[in-house]
Amino acid sequence: MVDFTTKTDDEIDSWIANHERHKKTDSDLYRNLILERDRRFGRGLNIHVSMRAMVDAAKAGRFISYGELAEANGIAWSKARHLMNGKHGHLDNLLAHCQAQGLPLFTAIVVQKGKLNTGEMDDFTLDGFVEGAQRIGRNVTDAKSFLKQCQEECFAWTGPNANTPTGQSN
Repeated sequence: MVDFTTKTDDEIDSWIANHERHKKTDSDLYRNLILERDRRFGRGLNIHVSMRAMVDAAKAGRFISYGELAEANGIAWSKARHLMNGKHGHLDNLLAHCQAQGLPLFTAIVVQKGKLNTGEMDDFTLDGFVEGAQRIGRNVTDAKSFLKQCQEECFAWTGPNANTPTGQSN
């Protein structure tokens, strides 16, 4: 196990980028690097808490809003909104975590409050989701179809014979 306390933030980011560039996003080291980045920069948002909230929403057969994700982490949306998006934002870390764990891309079910009924994403949000998916090695030819497929995988994964992110039966 690598001692991450001896690594700078730039070294962690560089290591993550190298894993993504070489399509090694399923390695234990990559998973631990993502968790370390989340520990350093989460500022109240936690991968494990957010994963539980997304899985619970999927089990209930519903989409989850960004605000609900912030609430699950116990922080105000006004603080969380700046930490959610962008490269290396919380959603990006969640996407990478899902990939490294061999899970469906649960960030596909995180949508704007006004789109909870449909699960649609506006173009800007969809572009960010697709960009993140491609960075972790996913092939995307049609963004809207890819999103729909990922959402269906999330709901199917949480069915009666599914496993939780920790590998324990539901």
